[in-house]
Amino acid sequence: MLEAFGLRMKMILGFGTRTRPRAFASGLLATLGLQSSTATALLTASFVDRQLIGSRMAQIVLLGANVGTALTAVLVSVQIDAVAPCLVLAGYVLRQRSQTIASGIGGALIGVGLMLVSLTLLEHATMPMRDSPLLAAFLPMLDNAWPVALLLAAGISVVCSSSLAAVLLIASVPLPPELTVVLVLGANLGGAVSPVLASAGLGVVARRVATGNLIVRGIGCLIALPLISPIVPQLVALPMDLTGLAVEAHLIFNIALAAAIWPLNRAVVSLVEHLLPGEAPATAARRNWLDDSLLDKPLLALSGASREVLAIGDAVERMLSQTRTAFRTDNSSPLAEVAELESQVDCRQQEVKNYLSRLTGNASEDERRRSIDILDYVINLEHIGDIVDKGLAAEVHKKIGLGLRFSDEGYQELERLFLVTQEVLRMAQTVFMTRDRDMARQLMELKVEIRNQERQSAQRHLIRLREGQAQSRETSSLHLDILRDLKRINSHAVSVAHPILDEQGLLVESRLRATRSAQSS
Repeated sequence: MLEAFGLRMKMILGFGTRTRPRAFASGLLATLGLQSSTATALLTASFVDRQLIGSRMAQIVLLGANVGTALTAVLVSVQIDAVAPCLVLAGYVLRQRSQTIASGIGGALIGVGLMLVSLTLLEHATMPMRDSPLLAAFLPMLDNAWPVALLLAAGISVVCSSSLAAVLLIASVPLPPELTVVLVLGANLGGAVSPVLASAGLGVVARRVATGNLIVRGIGCLIALPLISPIVPQLVALPMDLTGLAVEAHLIFNIALAAAIWPLNRAVVSLVEHLLPGEAPATAARRNWLDDSLLDKPLLALSGASREVLAIGDAVERMLSQTRTAFRTDNSSPLAEVAELESQVDCRQQEVKNYLSRLTGNASEDERRRSIDILDYVINLEHIGDIVDKGLAAEVHKKIGLGLRFSDEGYQELERLFLVTQEVLRMAQTVFMTRDRDMARQLMELKVEIRNQERQSAQRHLIRLREGQAQSRETSSLHLDILRDLKRINSHAVSVAHPILDEQGLLVESRLRATRSAQSS
């Protein structure tokens, strides 16, 4: 699902967090699509790390993700194993398609089908265990040691990197009702540990998100443990013929936890900020990767130039991020950094061009081609920097200076395109570094989608003008100028995919249709 709808998933998380209900729904929907609250947590943490989502909204997103993974368990545990072969077959057929979306959906269908097959195999495999005298002797011991059972289930969840897998495993084994609920609580606790481990390499702001989710689930388990004995009889009385006690308890626990934590979200965020204080900003000097002593070694020289260009791309992405911050907050302070970064980008890209022009003549054909690709990309980055500084930043400054306000629809359209553009820049950096053909293809497909978004936004803006909306009339030229500049930025960023796809013979010379005379000849 990430392969097919990765950018759309990120848009759901990044754009759907302006209010708490929308943030909760975004986390729930993203997890239903990804079938993993851990994946949603990592995406959310990375967005917080890049200041695209606030910490408070991020915790609400994860509450929705927890409910989403519980709903996923309900869907998967329903007795639909008979459709597993159909899902795998359909997934295989779609996987052979060249389109990224079809291929990604195919992979997801294969995954779901194999999960259903595994549940059936797991049920058959555990049949001897159910009649085992050793299990009959072990379970009463575990039933009398709930903390041990809780930690055991948490460990299983961490090993599986998924509370969903742990809950389904628990549901497949015959256990006393109270012990089942204890193990489900442990699975939820362990499911919050995986994002903490996976986000260890991110900034402190991102780590707070995963840590906050762990604290929330830990508090929930501590509160729920003493209530198990009085609540379990009521849970057993529920109609659970299709899903079972473990899955139902998993869903009820996460819904109750979301309802309890929702009004206390501010306190949770404050607690996490106290436990994980902010880091001092780094003041390390810039490193120059252009080493003149390597000019007679083209491979090493090109590696250094590539790393320098990646640093330039990071600076350009920072320029766009600061411009978007100013756009969202109506504060022109971040724009001062944009002008400073633009002068650095101009200077550094000129250094790269001069450096590559001095490569010795013993470079191979592949190395000369790589040199041209690096030049093309750094020139496009410099164009993007110019567009951000002289176009977008100036337009945002005008919006702030004149106190202009877009209509709600217009603002959302521009905000969505800002977010997509930032993601395209990050993908372009990855494509430049890895030269991955599949991601290059995704970039090209995104270009078409972004062009359609820009055209649709312009059309909707004209409709609002015809309807006489005052805000749209006041911001008309500004709205269209920002749309144009964001579209241009995307075009320059996507161009990094051209040489990669051209080498594979996947590009055509022109998008023009053949004329009738040419067809007849």
